[in-house]
Amino acid sequence: KVSYARPSSASIRDANLYVSGLPKTMTQKELEQLFSQYGRIITSRILVDQVTGVSRGVGFIRFDKRIEAEEAIKGLNGQKPPGVTEPITVKFANNPSQKTNQAILSQLYHSPNRRYPTPLAQQAQRFRFPPMTIDGMTSLAGISIPGHAGTGWCIFVYNLAPDADESILWQMFGPFGAVTNVKVIRDFNTNKCKGFGFVTMTNYDEAAMAIASLNGYRLGDRVLQVSFKTNKAHK
Repeated sequence: KVSYARPSSASIRDANLYVSGLPKTMTQKELEQLFSQYGRIITSRILVDQVTGVSRGVGFIRFDKRIEAEEAIKGLNGQKPPGVTEPITVKFANNPSQKTNQAILSQLYHSPNRRYPTPLAQQAQRFRFPPMTIDGMTSLAGISIPGHAGTGWCIFVYNLAPDADESILWQMFGPFGAVTNVKVIRDFNTNKCKGFGFVTMTNYDEAAMAIASLNGYRLGDRVLQVSFKTNKAHK
């Protein structure tokens, strides 16, 4: 999609929705028809399994304005649209930006000191859905791989700062693809981050792209270690 860039403003920021529970037969056109009643759609996408080509029942809708996205959540989240047998989930694709994290997070997309200053990493910065697989890795069906939890691919993120929270993980990993869950592990007594957390992504290739781009990345004064979660217990 090619269009004029719009000046950033609060009215258009964070207008990207994550939709799950869609019928596997729903097309992108039908998805747009369902959401178009709430406003002008900029882009839409339905995730498909890269092996079978079958829909994963998950999609994204980006509206022109945030208020339109909010109306779509009010109107469709937890509802059964015509032709849909189960309630669908509609929520914002990423947590809204928090000002306290903006300075650190802006480094992620503008830093000249990236560990992977390659076209592949640059594509990961530009595109939510990378057009190619990382390092020639392809989706693997029916093979047990560390990090695969049945419902998605679990990624281990180590060396987070004590004040790190879930919003940092949402914003770091969100641009690479569909993130279903993030968790920062906290100390029971102080409620401070113990230095690590977990991110679950639905698509293997997107998870691999995120790992290759973010492993070794300097976040604040710390160098992150990012990998697929192994079965080994982390104390």
